[in-house]
Amino acid sequence: MVIGLPEPKASFRLRLNETEFLNVSIFPTKKDPTAEVISVQINRMPRAPEDNWETVAKIALYRSPEGDYSRLPDREKPAK
Repeated sequence: MVIGLPEPKASFRLRLNETEFLNVSIFPTKKDPTAEVISVQINRMPRAPEDNWETVAKIALYRSPEGDYSRLPDREKPAK
């Protein structure tokens, strides 16, 4: 678990090819435990052991307690 992130309710991984994985995680929201955030990412393995995983594509969805879905805005990458 990454510090500051809640433990996912569920998490799934599917290998797409030799270097890419599809990851789906469902997280509880902070304000309402009956709502959820669904995170979908395609990640690429590093080419060298000292490199980091690369996020190829991602989307985050919000599911309200009533069952309505909406896309969450993309998060800004922190400045280096």
